Amino acid sequence: MKEESVDFYLQQGIFGHAETKPDERRMFLGSLRERALLALTKGQVLRNKAYQEVEQILKANRQATVLLNGELSYASYSQYVKMANAAGCSFKVVNHHESHSPFGLVIEVPHAINQEHIYIEDELFQKAFSRESFE
Repeated sequence: MKEESVDFYLQQGIFGHAETKPDERRMFLGSLRERALLALTKGQVLRNKAYQEVEQILKANRQATVLLNGELSYASYSQYVKMANAAGCSFKVVNHHESHSPFGLVIEVPHAINQEHIYIEDELFQKAFSRESFE
């Protein structure tokens, strides 16, 4: 075995597998921007009325997974869990204790799609971010 291979395996054993784009993964609740169909800010998830766009996307993409920010209470995102279950999609509550994502919900697919528009840019989105902070 080559010396660099041994070093590589030792590094993986000590620090775990190398992760691509760790900052982007923290922001998108463990996923990548290129896999996202939709991303809602925490404020958008906390809104009393659920976004119908979420239901439409889930019905059209049954292989999608709904990633929910574990910093929010279950009551705030339970309506989206119900939507995922009704559409036959999976969901996962993501807890990143060392970092705080601005997103409360991300709908991802298992492969890259590079969808151009993944945000609902309403007043709650504008309140949380300026457009330049994403692109």
